[in-house]
Amino acid sequence: MGAATALRLSRDGFAVAVCDLTEDSCADTVAAVEKDGGRALAVGVDVRDAEQVATAVARIAEHLGAPVALVNNAGITRDNLLFKLTEDDWDSVIAVHLRGAFLMSRAVQQHMTAAGWGRIVNLSSTSALGNRGQANYSAAKAGLQGFTKTLAIELGKFGVTANAVAPGFIATDMTAATAARIGMTFEQFQDFAAEHIAVRRVGRPEDIAGAVSFLLSDDAGFVSGQVLYVAGGPQG
Repeated sequence: MGAATALRLSRDGFAVAVCDLTEDSCADTVAAVEKDGGRALAVGVDVRDAEQVATAVARIAEHLGAPVALVNNAGITRDNLLFKLTEDDWDSVIAVHLRGAFLMSRAVQQHMTAAGWGRIVNLSSTSALGNRGQANYSAAKAGLQGFTKTLAIELGKFGVTANAVAPGFIATDMTAATAARIGMTFEQFQDFAAEHIAVRRVGRPEDIAGAVSFLLSDDAGFVSGQVLYVAGGPQG
């Protein structure tokens, strides 16, 4: 989803900083953006680390200009039933999703408020509504929704909006890994999921990229503090 979003935002006219744990893991996305005629920068950063986040944001500002649009998309899963869930499983997921979004948002808000314009989009999930075997992930994604609404209240007077996109089943490496974990082929897993989705198909990364694109646009200037479920049917 991050790669598809980076490419879409580049086409929208943004210079894109692609962030991951290492710069090497950003290389394919950066290359795709540049091949498409856009500007991109690979940034290695652990979003759980405040010092690394500060350094990354400063580097982005130096090379691409003030970061006035932020998509908090970093995420991991450590799925298990509650009685099997370890403290590390809990802490790791909460740290990447919630602490990471907090640190990144705090670091960029100074650039946004100074510019009098900004857009923050946090990636939540339909799992925020509850999902078996995902107490940690569900809590993190629900927390992001509350975080988003609070950012909208605090930053709105500075011309900054904050919204969340909550994907349903999206065909990604993460959902492919889930299929493998439960002993299904990815095709079987997608077919099974599609049977329970109103539009009878699973989502594509481009579906999420399109939603993020709108929320970062001037057209969405009066949309803030909202959670948009991109799930092929009603949620929430």
